[in-house]
Amino acid sequence: MTQLDLPITGMTCASCANRIEKRLNKLDGVRASVNYATEKASVSYEDGVVAPEDLVSAVEQAGYQATLPGAADAPGAGEEEVDETAPLRRRLIVSAILSLPIVALAMIPPLQFEYWQWLSLQLATPVVLWAGWPFHRAAWANLKHGAATMDTLISVGTLAAYGYSIVALFLLGAGEAGMSMHFNLIPERGMGTDEIYFEVAGVVITFILAGRYFEARAKRKAGAALKALMELGAKEVSLLEADGTERRVPADGLQVGDRFVVRPGEKVATDGEVQEGSSAVDRSLLTGESIPVEVAPGDAVTGATVNVGGRLVVRASRVGADTALAQIAQLVTDAQSGKAPVQRLADRISGVFVPIVLAIAAAALGFWLGAGDTGLAFTAAVAVLIIACPCALGLATPTALLVGTGRGAQLGLLIKGPEVLESTRRVDTIVLDKTGTVTTGKMSLHEIAVAEGTDRDEALRLVGALENASEHPIAQAIARAAREAFGRLEAPESFTNREGLGVAGTVEGHGVIAGRPVLLEDQGIHLPAELDAAKREAEAQGRTAIAAAWDGEPRAIFVVADTIKDSSAEAVRRMRELGLRPVLLTGDNETTAKAVAAQVGIDEVIAEVLPSEKSAVVTRLQGEGRVVAMVGDGVNDAPALAQADLGLAIGTGTDVAIEASDLTLVSGDLRAAADAIRLSRRTLGTIKSNLFWAFAYNVAALPLAASGYLNPVIAGAAMAFSSVFVVSNSLRLRRFAAERDGQASGRVPTPGMEPEPAEPRTVGV
Repeated sequence: MTQLDLPITGMTCASCANRIEKRLNKLDGVRASVNYATEKASVSYEDGVVAPEDLVSAVEQAGYQATLPGAADAPGAGEEEVDETAPLRRRLIVSAILSLPIVALAMIPPLQFEYWQWLSLQLATPVVLWAGWPFHRAAWANLKHGAATMDTLISVGTLAAYGYSIVALFLLGAGEAGMSMHFNLIPERGMGTDEIYFEVAGVVITFILAGRYFEARAKRKAGAALKALMELGAKEVSLLEADGTERRVPADGLQVGDRFVVRPGEKVATDGEVQEGSSAVDRSLLTGESIPVEVAPGDAVTGATVNVGGRLVVRASRVGADTALAQIAQLVTDAQSGKAPVQRLADRISGVFVPIVLAIAAAALGFWLGAGDTGLAFTAAVAVLIIACPCALGLATPTALLVGTGRGAQLGLLIKGPEVLESTRRVDTIVLDKTGTVTTGKMSLHEIAVAEGTDRDEALRLVGALENASEHPIAQAIARAAREAFGRLEAPESFTNREGLGVAGTVEGHGVIAGRPVLLEDQGIHLPAELDAAKREAEAQGRTAIAAAWDGEPRAIFVVADTIKDSSAEAVRRMRELGLRPVLLTGDNETTAKAVAAQVGIDEVIAEVLPSEKSAVVTRLQGEGRVVAMVGDGVNDAPALAQADLGLAIGTGTDVAIEASDLTLVSGDLRAAADAIRLSRRTLGTIKSNLFWAFAYNVAALPLAASGYLNPVIAGAAMAFSSVFVVSNSLRLRRFAAERDGQASGRVPTPGMEPEPAEPRTVGV
């Protein structure tokens, strides 16, 4: 399946998006989702079955316009800023200026000179026909395609008010009756058939134009975060030529392997590896972390981060769409184009909303005509047409998603899709992988305890050479210490990896085993008292003990330690405040795991878990009735992240883990996990409040209008306000702040949960 984001123009309400989506999904091999807020269709289609041009044609057949994105276009690149609100603003200003005297004449009897109603006609005509032209044009286009949208309701309602008033003036002798025309908040029963409604037509169009204008402005603000993210990258870069000279070139012209210079204060042009120099890099634009990170030759740097220290020479490793910035932008775009399950109901309602409203308006007109009240019949019918608003329903979810995911991207919190939001609400247990998540994952060798008669240097040389063939962080810590001591290490003649247990092989003619003590015991090798004591002492301190043997004899204990992240204890506290039950998951032994858990405030530990068993642990917890979130960073965490109800990947981890997760934390700060869940819950809460008010508005307003108790002018104002309210409510998410400053969040801990857990308990597996 090929994925394509198709920009669409001409949509004016949620029912438009619903029509386009239905038309696209009728094509063979096409799955489409149309987002009214972002004005894009996210389309998956089968090559050879459907061509991109067919998608554009389907949109045009529905009465709208679509354009194929250029193949060479980069997100946000080369786009000229166009103020799409300018035409709305011009029509709104003219409409407001002309409508004000119409209302004044209708409301203030001393201003009503002889035949003043003819002036009202002259003022109302350009408002209805010119300012309201976009509504009439869209209504006619929809009518030609056999459809009705929000524009149909506005056009029919205002033209009916305008046309009825002209008939009253010319045919019903309104010259005398016009003196009684007034502006009523609640229509009076039994009004005569000669009442005219120029102020209704003019003011309703003004209010709706105002609503559309402020809605459009708010929608632009809602997407500002993603636009800003896409524009973070450097525009130019100093390319370093082979002869050592520098040349300024556009940043998008860099190729993999190019070397470029980054001076203090400049942005890193693309992802790469430092070749020369050392400095500090400010990554806050991407990760939300305020403290710059030190980099030196061999360290990776990310495009769009800022060099705040010395001069760097960087070799480009990823360019264009492959860079971290581009991938983050794509993740956010995908999330914003998706639809939450709760939105499906709103879409179904929007799809049938306009025909239902037309039916209600016709029923109200017929009922009051049958009751002999022509004036009230007209007032009720027009009010029903004007008050109805599927726009608020259609905007409720996508605008909140737009703002929430955009704000998350600014803070380094990437929400993969709208379905994730519902999971964050239900989660009650959060499983934390230890290495690389709670701890830094940077293991180092602290000490070596050797058996009697064993040379320490020999132990480090043999075991270091064997471990050098492994990628495991513990193995690399031992190998790194050996390389520092002896320089180049001999490659083992044979090597076997025992997943989750250790390694075995032949080094310098010796059969060497290194790993968990249980690995040695499986070979019938038991630790002597002095090595067993060293192992127990290391584990009591929260360190990892690696047992080593060669030639069938136990030789040494290597004590390796990982450092707990400074933020981990605070992160666990914040998770508890969110009502989550933290669980530490690790392959380490129970004693080490309990020591780490005690330091960060976790009272439930699942230890000695093989990598292949992590997913089964999550499944078991789910079987106990828990809704589980999993936080991890390694390849071996990917199955557990995918199995969990909510997977959170540390962005400093592997691509596999990030791909398997639902939420990605760009920074390595565990507090970001609590921030991500808070933001997701806040976004979900905003969606639900938007939908509540959108539904409540229509449920209350339609019966009120149909019963004749609502003036069409007030109906127009209320309709415009409903959409503006929904978008403005969503914009409040822009003020969401991450809590990573070490300060207390101010929340009261969840009842029944101790702020500082008791002695950790270990759960067997």
